[in-house]
Amino acid sequence: MIVRTWRGKAARGKEGAYTEHFRLKLLPELKSISGFLGATLLREDREKDSEFLVLTRWASLESIRAFAGQALEHAVMEPDAIAALLSYDPKVQHYAIVDEYIRPA
Repeated sequence: MIVRTWRGKAARGKEGAYTEHFRLKLLPELKSISGFLGATLLREDREKDSEFLVLTRWASLESIRAFAGQALEHAVMEPDAIAALLSYDPKVQHYAIVDEYIRPA
């Protein structure tokens, strides 16, 4: 399994615009891609901004290519996501999951 990571920053008090984009536009698109396994949206509120960390899980690099194209290291940014953010990382990182433990609920 591969985790793709990306970060972006929104103005304090305007975090909802990116959250809405993630839920209403990005997730439906990702769910339609074979090999997409899940996503997590994290937020850290700071004094002047809020930083988002997006973690998406994929079965393979080929499944990521179905979303991102051949330039895997480039962030896929839609106009409404760009409009919702103060800044964002133009590149992403990919990590292989080596070990993981999730406590059962």
